Amino acid sequence: MNKKQQKALIRIILAAVLLVALHFVNVEGWIRFALYMIPYLIVGYDILRKAVKGIINGEVFDENFLMAVATVGAIALALISKSGDYTEAVAVMLFYQIGELFQSYAIGRSRRNISDLMDIRPDYANLEQDGEVSQVDPDDVEIGSIIVVSPGEKVPIDGVVIEGTSFLNTSALTGESVPRSVTVGDEIISGCINNSGLLKIRTTREFGESTVSKILDLVENASSRKSRSENFITKFAKYYTPAVCCSALALAVIPPLVSGLALGTGFTWGTWVYRALTFLVISCPCALVISIPLSFFAGLGGASHEGVLIKGSNFLESLSKVRTVAFDKTGTMTKGVFSVSGVHHSSYPDEELLRLASMAEIYSSHPISKSLREAYDSLSGGAPVDRDSVTDVEEIRGKGVLATVEGRRVACGNAQLMTMVGAVPVDCHQVGTLVHVAIDGEYAGHILISDQVKPNAAEAIKALKERGVTRTVMLTGDSAKAGEHVASQLGIDEVRCQLLPENKVEAVEQLLADEQEKNGGKAKVAFVGDGINDAPVLSRADIGIAMGALGSDAAIEAADVVLMDDDPMKISKAIGIARKCMRIVYENIGFAIGVKLICLILGAVGIANMWLAIFADVGVMVIAVLNAIRALFVKNV
Repeated sequence: MNKKQQKALIRIILAAVLLVALHFVNVEGWIRFALYMIPYLIVGYDILRKAVKGIINGEVFDENFLMAVATVGAIALALISKSGDYTEAVAVMLFYQIGELFQSYAIGRSRRNISDLMDIRPDYANLEQDGEVSQVDPDDVEIGSIIVVSPGEKVPIDGVVIEGTSFLNTSALTGESVPRSVTVGDEIISGCINNSGLLKIRTTREFGESTVSKILDLVENASSRKSRSENFITKFAKYYTPAVCCSALALAVIPPLVSGLALGTGFTWGTWVYRALTFLVISCPCALVISIPLSFFAGLGGASHEGVLIKGSNFLESLSKVRTVAFDKTGTMTKGVFSVSGVHHSSYPDEELLRLASMAEIYSSHPISKSLREAYDSLSGGAPVDRDSVTDVEEIRGKGVLATVEGRRVACGNAQLMTMVGAVPVDCHQVGTLVHVAIDGEYAGHILISDQVKPNAAEAIKALKERGVTRTVMLTGDSAKAGEHVASQLGIDEVRCQLLPENKVEAVEQLLADEQEKNGGKAKVAFVGDGINDAPVLSRADIGIAMGALGSDAAIEAADVVLMDDDPMKISKAIGIARKCMRIVYENIGFAIGVKLICLILGAVGIANMWLAIFADVGVMVIAVLNAIRALFVKNV
């Protein structure tokens, strides 16, 4: 509990003690009034001050105004009737402040929980220079520097391990408690905690561009993107409060005038003014205004703890409505770790074809290019490559690479590239990714590349269908044989193969059109990808989901949801979290409005008094806030 909350608690206790004590003091008139004003002002002076400020600033209709009018009105009625019953007015303010204190504590607690879960920002980096290690601000570490991470310390900046082996605790990033082992040559991301051995790391990014900075930026800015439900509540409160104030005024004025002038039964101002004041207390929209944003805030925080970064409550709301999910294949549903499994139909020796293909791909960062180089290195014993002999490199997006290698024009890519250079590709009887090679326009053979399906990819598709996802589609640039083989292994409903990046965008647009035609666009389409080529598709889908840990920066920037550990099961998890959060939001909206309406009717007809009004305001708010905090707990969703 912070100092502000402690002061509020002291005021509440003091006012409550005085109120109880005054119950046993037998005084009348102005002395009684003055004594009761002491606990009233102790507990309510800040509400009165805020109400006056709101009136001065033109922001009249808020909960402070409602509480001030209701309690001051109740005191005025007691004075006019000379009943001396000020207890109700003081009690209303007292219980309202108890509700405010509880709300403040609950919101603070949820924020602390989220801050603790995302406490991954390093305070320092151990920079090694000239054999000496010094602690510096992570922002001051340049790319290519050597940093030292001791056991128990956070990895401050992304890099590559150059010395040491260890196990890393990645739970703050991925939500998984199983340690990850790293050794020399492994990439390492910031935000992990070094559990065991001493590590030396060569940094590959500046701190501002590192994983930990991006995560914190995503989490901190998520609350600025409002969902339709939050915007609805904001607009609702804007019109609701003036409406109930006008209704309360009408309730205080019209019935007495009717009974006095038309019916001749007397004006009965006191009865109807009391009912109007009760009506005002009941009408306070605190439960909605507080609990709905808190539900989204808790949902976003709970998802972050599970390694699912959702960039805003608007995306969380859309994610809950996903019924169609499209996937990229390589690196998303497969491991993206390629290996050469054969060289076929080659008019050159296998090693020579591999050598020429690997040299043509030498400047490419694609996983297939890496697998070609690794295969040639293993055959040649790591013989050095003369990069100067590779010139005129041209990467044809979605098709492959053209390069001049030792004076020969080498085309290395898919069947479309072969057609482009005038060569006739030969298909393969085995399943896998084919890298066709043409030399000086003549077909020279193909290299078969194999990729492995992720261990839990099939289970992830099954889990999505259990979540109510009615359509799963794989979009891949790979051959029909390879794409259909993977889709059948995983149980994916449809597969579309040999797609260029722009073709994937067209395919997603068709899926969006299908949903629009089927149900008016109420259900959403998600696309899951990880590569730089997926960025346009991620942006086009209703919800773009990026495999974040190994995904490209472009994909992460374009996506609305980032999965930190590249686990396909997290897709279903993300949808489950979103649906739980939205379920809580709708529960709170229905509960708060329902109770308010019932109590407003009871108050208007005189059945409800100020004590029921307090339940309708403070009680409903407390229950709604407690329900909202449930969105933070998503471990077993």
